[in-house]
Amino acid sequence: MTSWQLVRLFAGAFILLSLALGIPGSPIFVSQWWLAFTAFVGANLLQSAFTKWCMLEMILRKLGATSGN
Repeated sequence: MTSWQLVRLFAGAFILLSLALGIPGSPIFVSQWWLAFTAFVGANLLQSAFTKWCMLEMILRKLGATSGN
């Protein structure tokens, strides 16, 4: 997988997990503070769309993922 595909995979997984942990009706509910993590991931996706810079993508490239431009 390319780095941008991995970023989307991580972001989607983090959003779904944090929603499951943060919504009171969820069977694995922990605390509503997990919704702050959901907002954090969304804000990072938004800023990377405008700046074309993503810390996770830089880390993944250093770990050997291809850029896939």
